[in-house]
Amino acid sequence: MQRGALPMTKDMGNRASVKRGVESQKFILVLTLLGMWILLAILSPHFLSVSNLSSIGTSIATIAMLAVGQTFVILTGGIDLSVGNVVGLVGVVTALAMTNGFGMYGGALAGLAVGVLCGIANGLMIGRGKLPPFIAGLGMMGITRGIALLVSGGFPIIVPFQQFGNLGIGTILGAVPVPVVIMLAFYALGFYVLRHLRFGRHTYAIGSNEETARLAGINVARHKTLVYALCGFTAAVAGLLETARLFSAYPTAGSGYELDSIAAVVIGGTSMSGGEGSIVQTLIGALTMATLRNGCNLLGISPFIQQVVIGLIIIGAVYMDRVRGGRVA
Repeated sequence: MQRGALPMTKDMGNRASVKRGVESQKFILVLTLLGMWILLAILSPHFLSVSNLSSIGTSIATIAMLAVGQTFVILTGGIDLSVGNVVGLVGVVTALAMTNGFGMYGGALAGLAVGVLCGIANGLMIGRGKLPPFIAGLGMMGITRGIALLVSGGFPIIVPFQQFGNLGIGTILGAVPVPVVIMLAFYALGFYVLRHLRFGRHTYAIGSNEETARLAGINVARHKTLVYALCGFTAAVAGLLETARLFSAYPTAGSGYELDSIAAVVIGGTSMSGGEGSIVQTLIGALTMATLRNGCNLLGISPFIQQVVIGLIIIGAVYMDRVRGGRVA
């Protein structure tokens, strides 16, 4: 009996240690973001201006939207590499539908449907077909980019409805960008789902231990399909925001956005192994990236250096996650 009690005590101690590490990382992340804001406010008089803060909000909206769905996917222990190209495909389909008699709302619905279908396809390949998420994502990257180039002929498509642009560049009360309001609404909904609904609990359970989740009665394959469908939906919303902001649909739009969405999630502290993290942390991670890039632009720092710094931050965040989980000796 005593022998059986020792591993339990040790496991409880490990869990407590991991929990302390998670709380410590959250504190460091928030402190780092606040420190960046204070430093940039001192170095640049334009940083805290209304126009610049509005610019940060608008620039972060698309990536942050992608990161909502990416958070759910990574919490299950997966990854979606196709979301960036889905943004481009959704934009092309939306613009084509609008120019071919579907109207503004019909075109938007067509774009949303395409994003969800891409997500479902990913989920079926991973959940039912047992393909590694990395391979499924790579395949879908090529498929979505190829279709976008094929149906557009490789050329941008102008959106025919002037009012559609309000979705990307409009403001509320003359100051708050519409994309920011939409983004925050999705984060609030994502927080509620992960914290209070069974769907969120199942997402964490699958990421923590997929086999245990299956033995507990969770339909893992179906849940993964739903999670990737959700990721496709948020990618579609991001595609609509991007198309509205540019007032055109580019088949190559969204290229590289998948890496930025993953970076936001990882910098926010969500474990790449799954089962640990939160949507709030992802938002802080996205804000950190946007602040870093905006600050570098204000200070005249080369965008190439920005990429190096963000890459180093991602490596550091993943390393901290492995240390916290006891996977580094």
